[in-house]
Amino acid sequence: MIKLRSKMFCRASFKLGGNGANGNSNKGSDKAGSCGGLSEIKWELRPGGMLVQKRESGDSVGELISVRVSTLSQWHDISIEATSTFGELKMVLSLVSGLEPREQRILFKGKEREDSEYLHMVGVRDKDKVFLLEDPAIKERKLHGLADGTPCTISV
Repeated sequence: MIKLRSKMFCRASFKLGGNGANGNSNKGSDKAGSCGGLSEIKWELRPGGMLVQKRESGDSVGELISVRVSTLSQWHDISIEATSTFGELKMVLSLVSGLEPREQRILFKGKEREDSEYLHMVGVRDKDKVFLLEDPAIKERKLHGLADGTPCTISV
């Protein structure tokens, strides 16, 4: 982690400074004293290689998010880290849905997502919806009994 120092700026309140009507002259000096110092900015390196200021609020990247996954007939609520990839989400879904990860197609915001894409970089947030579809080519192979990949000869 890289730590850089920068000045912290704040907005001075004109009502609190000086000898106001209430006689609270020390309020303004305390406020100004806290703003005049230096503060540290914490930085983090995102998986995409971008250096950004570290988040301090509750929506930090390393936390667990709940993703609602919809198949054609069921809903699954999955808890996963926001920094996970769609490939890792497929691994978790394989336990729930019974489909192997290579048989799954994940759609988010109307687009099919690659296994290497990160959830937080695409914009998946807590309680977002993701669609799970079975790969049509593998589904067709299953129907014809070719799921194991061995070729068969059909003569007419």
